[in-house]
Amino acid sequence: MNEVLLRSLAPSVLGILVRRGADFAAAEDAVQDALVEAVRVWPADPPRDPKGWLVTVAWRRFLDATRADAARRRREDLVYEEPAPGPAPTVDDTLQLYFLCAHPSLTPSSAVALTLRAVGGLTTRQIAQAYLVPEATMAQRISRAKRTVSGVRFDRPGDVATVLRVLYLVFNEGYSGDVDLAAEAIRLTRQLAAAIDHPEVAGLLALMLLHHARRAARTAPDGSLVPLAEQDRGRWDTESIAEGVEILQAALARGRLGEFQAQAAIAALHADAPTAEETDWVQIVEWYDELARLTDSPVVRLNRAVAVGEADGPRAGLAALAALDDSSPSSSSRGYPIPRRAAVAAYLHERDGDLATAARLYAEAAQKAPNLAERDHLTRQAARLNARGCR
Repeated sequence: MNEVLLRSLAPSVLGILVRRGADFAAAEDAVQDALVEAVRVWPADPPRDPKGWLVTVAWRRFLDATRADAARRRREDLVYEEPAPGPAPTVDDTLQLYFLCAHPSLTPSSAVALTLRAVGGLTTRQIAQAYLVPEATMAQRISRAKRTVSGVRFDRPGDVATVLRVLYLVFNEGYSGDVDLAAEAIRLTRQLAAAIDHPEVAGLLALMLLHHARRAARTAPDGSLVPLAEQDRGRWDTESIAEGVEILQAALARGRLGEFQAQAAIAALHADAPTAEETDWVQIVEWYDELARLTDSPVVRLNRAVAVGEADGPRAGLAALAALDDSSPSSSSRGYPIPRRAAVAAYLHERDGDLATAARLYAEAAQKAPNLAERDHLTRQAARLNARGCR
């Protein structure tokens, strides 16, 4: 059974049902039923037109469910007679599904789950495993999301920026269970790039490829995090880096800079350096200036302080950090996340030779780290500096 083929066909089949007048939630359920039936039937009797087969089966399932549900009798006015068998329409509704799943009325977590289900073609079980939550919990989340967007009609273009944020959230979830969400995000972004000509879509795809290229070197055999400067660059995926750079250069040439293009440019500069010592930090600071102008993100400003520290020395980095606000390095009064700000300050103080302050700040950051891997990494950094201070 070609699972990749099924997942690639699912969004277009769903789009066809919705265009015929089916309610989104009911149509999505019907498509899932058709996919299950395909898994059962296709190995012994593969269809000549897989997409047409799925459309026919899903439409029949939708009709059966509509007719069987007395509460939905009124919807039968929207149901046309079953179309005659034949090749499925070639209209691609995938782009509309992207916008629907990234609807502003949905929470980020619901938008991600619905995107993975409706556009990615993943099962509820697969999504639940990826998020390490019970399947029943994920089913409820997806059901609420489907109810929220049911009846939504697109009479104006959707927000590409919202769709890209959802895809970036998917990418940043990484992977667990039997679904690699980072790879899935790249697949979906490629699909979006094929459907819409937009430099920020290309910028996001380039950013994902450049980050994903470092994945094999990002963790040690024991699962601990390996900082960028310490990674074995021989383990980076050079083909992904080359593709990411090529896509980025084409996007930048269009002269419509956006935040994902700027982030990808920073990632490309890291990827281009043969060693950590040869990184072009001056140019990275310039790109962070552009990125801060585009987003005014606290995390971007923290990362810029690190880049300044590398380009002009740790004291310059600490000055840039102090300029963010007038409070302590662990403050979040202006939206600066406590663990990240403390970790940045710790790194710069260590570079400046103040090991005691650095150790204290690493320990502070570890206490409020968002995940176990980051907490363990920061705890080890604090222990390392405390051991050096005792000698």
